Amino acid sequence: MLLEPVMMRIEEVIQESSLVRSFIFKKSLEYQPGQFIMLWIPRLDEKPFSISYHGKDFFGVTVALKGRFTQGLHEMKVGEWVGIRGPFGRAFNLEAGRACPEPIRFRACVVGGGVGMASLAVLIERLEDSVVVQGARTAAELLYRNRFKDMLLCTEDGSAGTKGVPTDLLEDLYRHYRFDAIYTCGPEAMMVKVLEFAREHNIYMQASLERYIKCAVGVCGQCCCNGLRLCVEGPVLDGGTLEKLEDFGRYARLGNGRRVPIGTYLGKKT
Repeated sequence: MLLEPVMMRIEEVIQESSLVRSFIFKKSLEYQPGQFIMLWIPRLDEKPFSISYHGKDFFGVTVALKGRFTQGLHEMKVGEWVGIRGPFGRAFNLEAGRACPEPIRFRACVVGGGVGMASLAVLIERLEDSVVVQGARTAAELLYRNRFKDMLLCTEDGSAGTKGVPTDLLEDLYRHYRFDAIYTCGPEAMMVKVLEFAREHNIYMQASLERYIKCAVGVCGQCCCNGLRLCVEGPVLDGGTLEKLEDFGRYARLGNGRRVPIGTYLGKKT
């Protein structure tokens, strides 16, 4: 773990969609799916990003264009340098679905929405058996379509895949594949529905939450959600823990500590 920023060169930039780019670094990094790094642009700011690409001697992050910081990052080119520290946080539990007594084709279901797919990408590559569902508003916003060719797709406008949202498919998928673990990241309203489905069918479930992360080491308390420091005790939480969080799907905190409806927080510029 890198506790202080280490300057790293951008080795590759991948245009994932019109507003989303991935930045690749040629550096070995010990990491488990679901963890995140802090990326620092000198004289600008530092922000958290999930690791969306990972190999023996490289890793990468996927960044949506939203505001001043992400605009600055999107303007950077191959050969420029940023500071990286981490990885931080709790990872997904990849062993959750391996205790099933019957042989089945798919043992896990991965449900992603929007840029939340970035938190799930390496997880998908590490799972032995999984069915993956991705949702977005339009076809132009879908990510990693060439990377994960067997994904099931949903779009709200019907421009690709099934018209609707990923949770619309869960009942049919479960009847067909009988998966015993669900992993999810995306809009919190979607993840609330995934939690409800998992509870109804008694399926192990984990979700990666987004909150305002500043220090990444549990000191400042900015990312607290009902007393849990998501930079340390999260960002990945299991269904049993999520059930106890009154703020899940409802409230988050801004950088100034003010508690606001989750839609207000997720609409902030970064």
